[in-house]
Amino acid sequence: MQTQETILNALKAVKYPGYSRDIVSFGIVRNVTVEGDKVSAQLLLTSNSGQAEAQIKTEIKNVLGKLPGVQRVEVEVKTQSVSPAAAAQNPWTNQSRIPGIAHVVAVASGKGGVGKSTVSVNLACALAHLGAKVGLLDCDIYGPSIPLMMGTNERPTLSEAQKMVPPQKHGIKLMSIGFLIDGDAPVIWRGPMIMKTIQQFLTEVEWGELDYLLIDLPPGTGDAQLTVCQTVPLDGGLIVTTPQEASLSVVRKGAAMFEKVSVPILGIVENMSYFTTPGGERVEIFGHGGGQLEARRKNVPFLGEIPLFMDIRIGGDQGLPVVMSNPSGAPSQAFIEIARRLRTNIK
Repeated sequence: MQTQETILNALKAVKYPGYSRDIVSFGIVRNVTVEGDKVSAQLLLTSNSGQAEAQIKTEIKNVLGKLPGVQRVEVEVKTQSVSPAAAAQNPWTNQSRIPGIAHVVAVASGKGGVGKSTVSVNLACALAHLGAKVGLLDCDIYGPSIPLMMGTNERPTLSEAQKMVPPQKHGIKLMSIGFLIDGDAPVIWRGPMIMKTIQQFLTEVEWGELDYLLIDLPPGTGDAQLTVCQTVPLDGGLIVTTPQEASLSVVRKGAAMFEKVSVPILGIVENMSYFTTPGGERVEIFGHGGGQLEARRKNVPFLGEIPLFMDIRIGGDQGLPVVMSNPSGAPSQAFIEIARRLRTNIK
């Protein structure tokens, strides 16, 4: 006869759809019981995706059905609502709104090197330029870049409530692992430590009153992304891509991730769209229009394209985002227009 321990060990072979982590380590399995030849598993999903639920059920029955002595497998699934009101009343979930923050938006990319952090920084500055109160959370634990791009390495202080008080730069509240480590010291952590740190950044920081908290996610669809989606209800996700197919093919995985955890896609931004030479010639180094075509294919808004401007790169390297250094210039106006469209798309 199987035991609860052997059942849980067996369930570690079942991965959450689209992720490398198993459903046990994610905390999705809430209870298992063994009654003779019958095994029952009770799950809590943070997604309303019927496809994900069906896939998990099928894999559980396949895995447990192969165990000696198991003749029947029952799987009960509870699904938490992404509605803030429902989340607050649901005893099964830890997901809840951050007090004082009106909107939480995740900025994602399927792969690295597309300028996602550059977009996050300048989009935060653009929203602030439009009069919003903005916070920016760097969730890239292994490669934090927000401190460099925002031009500060100030360490957070502690409030009387023993919560971290985020440093501010350019009128934006900031949090990053880069503020807590020394220099170029590497972060050599396993998944659970990353998940815990991100949860602390979301719930144990005194963000105060914000209109928008932008979350700069690392590339891919792993621990950091799912932790954010499980910890706070997101108002939506913004996807950054470059025009070439190599980037767009991975963007589709990022879009599928948001769909599986019931996070609406607020739009796609095409970065590095083209370059204009001093003589006025337009050069499409990485191709052009792929982001707009992908938005049309996914039936999501296309928020705009950002050409290759040297001023954007210089601003990021010097810690002075171009939107702050020259808000009336063409590079800044590209970000400000995207910020306007983003505000319109957030319900």
